[in-house]
Amino acid sequence: MLDHPLQDLETWILYFSGAELPILRQTARRLEEARQNIDNISGRDISQIVLHDPLMAIRVLAYIQPFRGKHLRSDITTIAGAVMMLGVEPFFKKFEHPITIEAMLKDEPQALLGVLQVIRRMQRASRYAHDWAFARHDMNEEEVTLAALLHDLTEILLWCFAPKLAMEIRALQQADPTLRSTVAQERVLGLRLFDLQLALCHAWHLPELLKSLMDDANAHLPRVQNVTLAVNMARHSANGWTDAALPDDFAAIEKLLHISHEKLASRLDIPPELLPKAPDQSGSPEAPTVEETPSDAPR
Repeated sequence: MLDHPLQDLETWILYFSGAELPILRQTARRLEEARQNIDNISGRDISQIVLHDPLMAIRVLAYIQPFRGKHLRSDITTIAGAVMMLGVEPFFKKFEHPITIEAMLKDEPQALLGVLQVIRRMQRASRYAHDWAFARHDMNEEEVTLAALLHDLTEILLWCFAPKLAMEIRALQQADPTLRSTVAQERVLGLRLFDLQLALCHAWHLPELLKSLMDDANAHLPRVQNVTLAVNMARHSANGWTDAALPDDFAAIEKLLHISHEKLASRLDIPPELLPKAPDQSGSPEAPTVEETPSDAPR
């Protein structure tokens, strides 16, 4: 594991490109169970397992890209497409006996907690992104879901491979809550994690579409807004529904989905007493009727 920053962006790319990326222990267990039932498992079943794990998802996407150039004219932008391209049996053969995050960080309990917190946040962001893409009748919901899941990929990589540096960045932000994450990253690493992420996406030949969807600079595009707002909502609500940024998030999501404040709160299954009021509202909003459908389920 790294305990000091590497000298430049290219060195970071070489380091991560040569490393075996770990996956969640739960993912490894679910894939093994699926492999033992291979005659009854479909590519969709595998895709549903992979889409809960950012590092497993990036392993699949990075592995499949060289094959795409040989056989297809268009990019493979979904896990379902990648599994279909590989085939179910070759998929299991390629990804058997993976290293797990829990095994890698067994002697680093604070780092394990840190990376699991980030992964849970990205899982939540991907569920929001899928829900809203479904509501918007998006042309391909999984592309949006996948982009949200991978949005903070390099933050996960840092916790796994350089936990001391990740904790140093976190300590800077805890000491100064107004400190922007990019500033803290540059102080510790000498670069921004997002720049590293774009460079890795290029080095691993990931589809241009996914890179575009993960780039907040493209926020004028509705699909990118979907991803960015899902990531923001997951980040701001990580510690509850009282974060000061949530009212602005609500307003932006309502505009994207063309729904009311109360309807969005109902979709998110937020208790009425914790409902953040949108900036342009006056008076006390009526308590929303909470749907029985879980907030993470597609609608």
